Amino acid sequence: MSVRSAEGVDFAWVAPVLVVGAGAAGLVAALAAREAGADVLVLERDPVPRGSTALSAGLIPAPGTRAQREAGLADSPELFADDILAKADGEPDPASVDRVTRAVGPAVDWLAERHELPFSVITDFRYPGHSAHRMHGLPSRSGQELVDRLRSAAETAGVEMLTEAVATDLLADPDGRVRGVGVQRPDGSREMIGCATLVLACNGYGGNPELVRRHLPDLAAAPYFGHPGNQGDAILWGAALGAELRHLSGHQGHGSVAEPGGILITWATITEGGIQVNRDGRRFSNEAHGYSEQAAAVLRQPGGIAFTIFDERIAGIARQFEDFREAERASLVRGAPDGAALAEALHVPAAALAETLAEVEALKAAGATDAYGRSFAGVPPLVPPYRAVRVTGALFHTQGGLAVDGEARVVRPGGAPLPNLFAAGGAACGVSGSRASGYLSGNGLLTAVALGRLAGAAAARQALAR
Repeated sequence: MSVRSAEGVDFAWVAPVLVVGAGAAGLVAALAAREAGADVLVLERDPVPRGSTALSAGLIPAPGTRAQREAGLADSPELFADDILAKADGEPDPASVDRVTRAVGPAVDWLAERHELPFSVITDFRYPGHSAHRMHGLPSRSGQELVDRLRSAAETAGVEMLTEAVATDLLADPDGRVRGVGVQRPDGSREMIGCATLVLACNGYGGNPELVRRHLPDLAAAPYFGHPGNQGDAILWGAALGAELRHLSGHQGHGSVAEPGGILITWATITEGGIQVNRDGRRFSNEAHGYSEQAAAVLRQPGGIAFTIFDERIAGIARQFEDFREAERASLVRGAPDGAALAEALHVPAAALAETLAEVEALKAAGATDAYGRSFAGVPPLVPPYRAVRVTGALFHTQGGLAVDGEARVVRPGGAPLPNLFAAGGAACGVSGSRASGYLSGNGLLTAVALGRLAGAAAARQALAR
């Protein structure tokens, strides 16, 4: 993860557009670059592209799309931008927020119409902070399907992909122009691949314990649920080239990862009226505020464990997600006919759990707000039989990164772009600000898709002009 001088380096071949990383950001960038007429090579460290995208629910928030219109849903980039800024207390750069909220809707339509990704909008529940139904997903509602379909589209479009190829260093001129990338193969051999333009789409630093300790000390011991290849390469290379770094403490956590099992449990289990209790059978937070900040709240509980409690109605909604169906197949979703049996199954004090359930139902009946600030107005009651999952909190991915301009070009402090370097997804600074609570559901794939398309198109234009 170093930057070395390109002087005297003999590149075996040169790609007009070189992309590091084959998650959603890299594959969208590659598709955009190909559409603009450039040849593209994507470097991917895994045998098959997965990345953090495959570990997500694969949901892309986008306003004003064809899928929304067909579902009779009103939305706009301005409304989406307001939601992002409200969740992050106005901290993100408004111009960056405006850029991605305007770009993502056309990008989703482009993927649907040009590349045949069958998106539909989730309409049976709404994620916290979103004032419209705008989460777009594929039939399985899984990130694995999203990355698989993007990979297939890239192959059809003629994108070249080199897998099991780890980008270890950048070769650059003194002015910051990247001339190529050093690549290591599984047998230890190395290649030098040149480029006219480079798109960094290798996510953030969540898999690098040293960087997590430095920037996210409260999550230093948290389970990491992202891709282990997210080692912070992009920000380390960018820093060495003189790029501006922003909001490195920003991140997405999740307060509902099944333990054991490591399966993501959809937050619909909470937004539709479920709750979380600790080992004492007591609630401990406003669960409905957001799943990102809930990660730390869960990790502060005894043993870093909580129990997400819901009912069969909510389970029916959750079953649209492949992850939840997998959790049921693995017997991680427990059932109980009443509160006493639920307490026994979860090994929590029966009297405390009974009191907690009664308190929640009374709040729902009254449409009241609890001491943690959660409003239960209009929230349906939980009706036995109950369902529950033992969960922990986890770090998913980081949200800070390289500052980029309107074409996703990496910029120096002051705004001047580096000569030929672009960034998208977790490699670029996102729109969540510097805190976990600033993360609005879907912000990760928002910048992967929106900035990926902008970066790929701009990189292609520059490569072809040269």
